Amino acid sequence: MKPTLLLLALLSFCGLRAAPVAAAEPPLGPNVLFILADDLGWADTTLYGHTKFYQTPNLERLAQRGMLFTRAYSASPLCSPTRSAILTGLSPARTGITSPNGHVPQVVLEATPGTAAPPNKHAIMPQPPTRLKTDYPTLAKSLKAAGYATGHFGKWHLGPEPYSPLQQGFDVDVPHWPGPGPAGSYVAPWRFKDFDHDPAVPSQHIEDRMAKEAVAFMEKHRARPFYLNYWMFSVHAPFDAKPALIEKYRARANPADAQHCPTYAAMVESMDDAIGTLLDTLDRLQLAERTIIVFTSDNGGNMYSEVDGTVPTSNRPLRGGKATVFEGGTRVPGVVVLPGVTAPGSRSEAIIQSEDYYPTLLAALALKPAAGQRFDGVSILPALRGQPLAREATFAYFPHEPGVPDWLPPAVVAHSGDWKLIRIFHGGEKGAHRHLLFNLRDDLGERNNLAAREPARVQQLDALIGKFLADTKAVVPIPNPKFDPAKYQPELEGQAERKVKGAKAAKKAAAKAPAPAPAPVPAPAAKTESADLLQGWKARGCDAVVKDGVVTVTGQGSAPFLGVGAGVSGPATVKFRARSAAGGSGKIEWLPAATAIADAKSVPFTIAPGDWQEVTVSIPATGPLGILRLYLPAQKQPVEVDWVELKPEGKPRRWNF
Repeated sequence: MKPTLLLLALLSFCGLRAAPVAAAEPPLGPNVLFILADDLGWADTTLYGHTKFYQTPNLERLAQRGMLFTRAYSASPLCSPTRSAILTGLSPARTGITSPNGHVPQVVLEATPGTAAPPNKHAIMPQPPTRLKTDYPTLAKSLKAAGYATGHFGKWHLGPEPYSPLQQGFDVDVPHWPGPGPAGSYVAPWRFKDFDHDPAVPSQHIEDRMAKEAVAFMEKHRARPFYLNYWMFSVHAPFDAKPALIEKYRARANPADAQHCPTYAAMVESMDDAIGTLLDTLDRLQLAERTIIVFTSDNGGNMYSEVDGTVPTSNRPLRGGKATVFEGGTRVPGVVVLPGVTAPGSRSEAIIQSEDYYPTLLAALALKPAAGQRFDGVSILPALRGQPLAREATFAYFPHEPGVPDWLPPAVVAHSGDWKLIRIFHGGEKGAHRHLLFNLRDDLGERNNLAAREPARVQQLDALIGKFLADTKAVVPIPNPKFDPAKYQPELEGQAERKVKGAKAAKKAAAKAPAPAPAPVPAPAAKTESADLLQGWKARGCDAVVKDGVVTVTGQGSAPFLGVGAGVSGPATVKFRARSAAGGSGKIEWLPAATAIADAKSVPFTIAPGDWQEVTVSIPATGPLGILRLYLPAQKQPVEVDWVELKPEGKPRRWNF
């Protein structure tokens, strides 16, 4: 087809006319349905032939309507950065949103350089925002301005009011929930604020309800174009599902298969059922031929939580998973249906990523960006037409190091054709960057680092990374002036949290360990010695090291804290013994429900500078304390904690570290 004819066909498909249209006539479409799964890995569907356990017939049905991308990537290996990239078309490097902390109480709108790191770290990580600013142009704002009805259904995790979907261009937001996952469980009763299950369905699944709400939205707006954002809660934690489906997969599970978690398989089926409900509705309303559909995931599959005595899933043959920059962390399912443009049942090997969807949808709808608006993504219309997609490289910026299997220190990634370069910030000699180079065509499992053999290619791709970071004005990790090589344990890099008794023992164990086999089946992650000694407390925004019965907390973010499930009701008293050279203010916070961030309450305290002291805080709660958080003034200097005591009306709890 000639370019002029193709443009005319696209304009006709988009409901646009050469002659003026009366103002009273509603635009004719097409609609946009964007389906985003949460934590769904590349190998978690039947689309790519890598699972025999999970069942996703409706995703197969969707792929038959359009184009399946074999190399679709999320903007980040964690959820909130990818969500921001989809909405803005901007890289997390530019927005600064690089971690999933949109639910925390602190409002931070700009990334800032980090201030401290323990001596075993080469680099100091930046401190990311906790909210997506409302002054960004978003996909929802663009389509709303073009006359679209806009609705968001499901997970958000980019900030509560006044940073919710209602302030980012959406007319409707259900269930208007800022948390990282469904409130309490997938199966009712839930603990959402102002959103209950259907009274006639006492054990309703959240995706069944979300799909029902989405169907009502489509029915209401069938006569005008709509943009429906169905961002599923599935298949993120908490891990639970319909009991009948769990038993179905329990009977089918094969322990020899890397994917054999019955609960996770049941969650995948409920996710797929919801997608089927949406497709059925488009067919019933005769909207399928004028509805663009995008399906993808926010990051790779979770391979470090524990469910049914195993990990939730396996990303094999890919290495790593959620929270890692290896392929298992960012390569995700991707399907785009563009009626009249994508060939039904087609496949593409073009490299695409989250930032591309916004400019692509504007191009497909013949809409122009706002004045001065820019994108880090590109329009993938050429690929959707079956043509080559010209781009030099794509980038993923992840300046964090969660302690999960196959973790890496703060890094940035470039994909260019078959090649992938990982730059580890300041991880080399004398503060220089360290590099991992892989040829994914020959080494999909990323086991053979070719950086030493291909110095020219490393230099070429690293120059592209440098240009990308400069262009996005990324706040990057900086060298740690307190780095002590004697305290650095390189053998622990990439290892799942495991019990290691001292550096010498760790090095001895690593020396005896055989070389890793390609695409291993992940095992449940063991805890570190420090994690064991933390006795259930979790460190967030900080490093927490236990030695000689004392926890040393070193801040890595703007609000470092230790958190634990209280398991009691208030009123109560929290007492702890601490020491801080600088002193400072902190607070005790409690969340009645684990994900009810909006209901969090807190009481402040102060630690005086100097020697050991006991701090007592009264909690005036009248119900369950839920999650208890001890925020410490450890942003600039470490704080030491000897013990913590929680005294409710019943039996007290004490943690002697």
